[in-house]
Amino acid sequence: MGDASASGVLDPYIPLVLMFALALGFAVFSVSIAPLVGPRRYNKAKLDAYECGIEPSPQPVMGGGRMPVAYYITAMLFILFDIEMVFLYPFAVSADSLGLFGVAEVVLFIATVGFAYAYVWRRGGLDWN
Repeated sequence: MGDASASGVLDPYIPLVLMFALALGFAVFSVSIAPLVGPRRYNKAKLDAYECGIEPSPQPVMGGGRMPVAYYITAMLFILFDIEMVFLYPFAVSADSLGLFGVAEVVLFIATVGFAYAYVWRRGGLDWN
């Protein structure tokens, strides 16, 4: 009787386990078959290092070289606005139950982020030159 109840408890998980097995099988198949059926056209451009559109220097650079600050600023701005969307999504889901208080808080939040955006824009953080 213990075996029947244990199998009954695990029955809902069988499709999930099958899905993971199918995903693992597809991943292993794709990685193992790609070198056999893929194109084999090698050239110098494919073997060169490529990093964010910056041409690599002909001489090896100790320490990996320096990245322009514009890349870091862009990454920080992306994180800023990505986090803004993460905070706005729960409000959008429960806007009806929050009422006027929720609207006021979201307006304050968007104003704060908008002020930061205007500050970065005014300081030239969005210019690529």
